[in-house]
Amino acid sequence: MAPQTTCFARSRAPGCSARLGGRRLAVSVHANLLPVPAAETRSTVDRIKKMRLITAVKTPYLPNGKFDIPAYDALVARQIENGVEGLIVGGTTGEGHLMSWDEHIMLIAHTVHCFGSKIAVIGNTGSNSTREALHATEQGFAVGMHASLQINPYYGKTSKTGLLNHLSAVVCEGPAIIYNVPGRTGQDIPDDVGLELSKHPNFLGMKECTGNKRIHNYTSQGVNCWSGNDDESHDARHSNGAVGVISVTSNVVPGLMHKLMHGSPDPALNASLKDLMSWLFCEPNPISLNTALAMCGLVKPVFRLPYVPLSREQREKGAVLLRAVQEHIPGCKEVKVLEDSDFVLIGRH
Repeated sequence: MAPQTTCFARSRAPGCSARLGGRRLAVSVHANLLPVPAAETRSTVDRIKKMRLITAVKTPYLPNGKFDIPAYDALVARQIENGVEGLIVGGTTGEGHLMSWDEHIMLIAHTVHCFGSKIAVIGNTGSNSTREALHATEQGFAVGMHASLQINPYYGKTSKTGLLNHLSAVVCEGPAIIYNVPGRTGQDIPDDVGLELSKHPNFLGMKECTGNKRIHNYTSQGVNCWSGNDDESHDARHSNGAVGVISVTSNVVPGLMHKLMHGSPDPALNASLKDLMSWLFCEPNPISLNTALAMCGLVKPVFRLPYVPLSREQREKGAVLLRAVQEHIPGCKEVKVLEDSDFVLIGRH
């Protein structure tokens, strides 16, 4: 028997009254906190479900640890120019977990305002707290994001019924991708939970990081999937039914990842990128990507702790790999190894 699910809707604020010149005025103030009706998001759902390349975009920083908006805008513009169809804003790669919610929603709003007519903006508004996920997702849709990325409760693991209720609640808010990465959350999203969620009209698909066998099982039952693993994404797309990939590597070589997802199967191109992909995950993401973009001169070498740059030895290995694809790295004029002293580590920001 499947676990019971609940779609939570918040009530509207009650009306209030005020006095003016001794007269009581009836002033009705309502806060619309109801979920976005599925009928209003149908075209968005249909469009995003077909996107082959979505980048989990990096968030660049200034030396004081605040957002480097000009560098961010340049990164996003290059993604659009090279065929990326959607962005995850403030995801794992974008370090949403190191942002305040004010920062997070501001960055989503900025991305929508500047680029929302050219690319799908998918805000990572998930949380291990259902209350926080609902509130952040409401705010994200209020500032115009097209969809949300939702994760299962990390650290504070719950029961299977609790897991399904948490994800069902946030999917009711509007179009959503469900992110399964048990290596980070410590809890898998079972297939029957994914299948149950897929019945909701706001369900966009699973970002699945547990491998292509799992993806094939989903897609064979009609469940939309994106690979969450760059090194498996070619085979996920061309052999296992995935619609595409939500990618880290496309921050660096968006055009090549576009070709890998949109073109015919290309085992040679896929093989040629494997060493770069492996290096980009030689330490937990986004450590290597942050280091790589700094080495390419695309972001300032600033890290919000607890992230720190790759070692000098790893930077030297990476420089060789990056120079081999430098012509495909938009905006990169030179790849530098950089010195340890070039990096700024920020604890308070």
